[in-house]
Amino acid sequence: MAAALSRALKLPGKKDSELGEYDPLTQADSEDESEEDDLVLNYPRNGLGSLNPRGGRSGSLVGSGDEAPEDEEEEEDEWRERLPSKSRLERDDAKGTQYWSPRDPGARDRAGEDRGGPAGPLGGSGPGDHGADAEKKRLRMKTAVRSAAFVVPLVCAALLVLLCAFLIPCQKGALGKRRQWERALGDAGGVTPPALALWDVDGDSVEDVLLAVTEWTNDTRPSKIYSAVALSAVGGRVLWMKVMRESVMYIQCGLQDVTQPAPVVLLVGKSILVAVNGSSGKTLWSVPLRNVESQAVLLPDLQGDSVPDLLIATLPADEEALDLCLTLFSGRTGAKLGRAVPFNLTGQGKLIGPLLHETQQGAYYILFGLGNVEAISLHDIYIRAIGTMPITQALRRKDPGWEGLKKSNSTSFIHVYRGSEQVEYLLPLVAGLGDNHNSLDTAFDLNSTRSDWVLVYGPGKLSVLRQRDLRKDWTFNMASNHSQPVPGHFNDDGILDLFVQHSANGVMKALVVDGADGRLLWSAEFLCPHLVLETSAISTSTGQSAFLFWARDPIKARKNVTEATVSPGVAAAEPLIRKLFLLHPAYPTVLLELSSTTDTAVTSAVSYEERQKDASYITVSSRPTPDSEPRARVVKSMSVRAAIGEGRIVRLDNKPGAAAKPGVFEVNKFFRGLTFKNQ
Repeated sequence: MAAALSRALKLPGKKDSELGEYDPLTQADSEDESEEDDLVLNYPRNGLGSLNPRGGRSGSLVGSGDEAPEDEEEEEDEWRERLPSKSRLERDDAKGTQYWSPRDPGARDRAGEDRGGPAGPLGGSGPGDHGADAEKKRLRMKTAVRSAAFVVPLVCAALLVLLCAFLIPCQKGALGKRRQWERALGDAGGVTPPALALWDVDGDSVEDVLLAVTEWTNDTRPSKIYSAVALSAVGGRVLWMKVMRESVMYIQCGLQDVTQPAPVVLLVGKSILVAVNGSSGKTLWSVPLRNVESQAVLLPDLQGDSVPDLLIATLPADEEALDLCLTLFSGRTGAKLGRAVPFNLTGQGKLIGPLLHETQQGAYYILFGLGNVEAISLHDIYIRAIGTMPITQALRRKDPGWEGLKKSNSTSFIHVYRGSEQVEYLLPLVAGLGDNHNSLDTAFDLNSTRSDWVLVYGPGKLSVLRQRDLRKDWTFNMASNHSQPVPGHFNDDGILDLFVQHSANGVMKALVVDGADGRLLWSAEFLCPHLVLETSAISTSTGQSAFLFWARDPIKARKNVTEATVSPGVAAAEPLIRKLFLLHPAYPTVLLELSSTTDTAVTSAVSYEERQKDASYITVSSRPTPDSEPRARVVKSMSVRAAIGEGRIVRLDNKPGAAAKPGVFEVNKFFRGLTFKNQ
């Protein structure tokens, strides 16, 4: 019964997924009827046979003897139950361990083919295996591509982070260190400020330092050597040196000559005017003069050669005459234009100007005087010097409003200021004037010639003159011994304010006066540094200006004033320490001490670095040396942002009713985030 049921279930040509297929040839060869019922299974002892994934045969059913042992069938069933989850692909790997029957010679070939050999005459599973291998290779390739697509961007991002975090800050730090430098040049020669100018002469987009230097020779007969030196703003190395026959009073930069690819630098001495190539220091032209009393004034083109011309104030050759002469020079060749024009000035005191002013009508006037301020048309100066009418249209103009201010038709003078009190300073009300006031740059000169003026006169009066009608906007009274005011933006009304300092009785008082109406905006008192150095106003990212000035410790209580008036013997025994303070209008009760030194700073200037949004503070100081040697002159460049990072907070006294003192963290965060820009 069981044999009949088995034959019924196993029809010829049907496939069984686990036991193989029924072979009628094998059935016909058997003479024992029991052999028809008890088929021998072709399975490996140590693995499972499998079907080809494509549905083809992976092996054949063969007999292993005349009778299949019953215990083998039970073992096969038990093994199949233990490994029910084996996939066909896993069982395909076991093809090489199948057995073959001696009755089926092709079985051995097919078994060998299953192990990767060539297909037998009845076909085999070789192509299926190759398809599986190709599929595996494609899977491995796809996995590798996915891994590469993830790893490569990750590595690139890591390298970029390392570059930004380490390399770029290191480069900036190295640049900052190169901009912090100090160099000794020659002898101090007292506390007289040497000629100083800033201009980019080496083409690296950073303003370099040009300085007048005096030094003694080591010969048996010591003598002085005068020169002008150009120092690189990055590192302080000497770019060039121009030896002069006399001391250089002024160094002026910015003369634009279309025939010269390099900038032109003017060196003004007492009896000579020399133009040199700013890149090499070679002489372009020189003009002998006599008794030069002022620096050169940049004029519009007088000759039509597309090069601005120059004007200088001199005393006449006849030393007995007291007239002041205005002399015109060609900006291209240095040749004198006509003759010197003398003016009989009746006033006394400090020489004012000369300054160039352009009125609202486009007419040019020269302002100058001795103790007072006069104006004369550039048109008249040209006619008196050359003897002919000007060839350029600009010089033919006169302003009717200004001409109407003349006291009489017989005089060519216009009285800008004339009074019993002598004028100490007259300067254009222009931002950045104190940074580098030896500039011959046309754009800067144009701004300054169209501005109002700051007038300082008398024992202690400060006024602003309106250029349209020469009337005073306001007047502020202060103590005497004042210094030149420095314009800058203290409040946010868009009008330039004025920083002023004066010293008396051992106390230096610093003031900020509102440029709009003359109100006092800020004041503080300090111990006198025994030398008043001009303040610098630098423009910041907040739209207001930061003011840099030298002083000693601030006076927080009136009783501390006595500290400044100690006996001379005690004062001489102790070194005098001067400190550089920074004041910003955002925190008027706080000063930032940037540096301190026993050197005596005699002049300073500010240079801007647009790429770094920083400013360099250049100082020229007189440094104490042993008594047997002359005092050394030291040039020092300091990054303002770097100095702020190491600065010390100094608090001033809060007035009654003032707001609470700002915290240290708040102040440090503000100042360290401060950046600087050009005016």
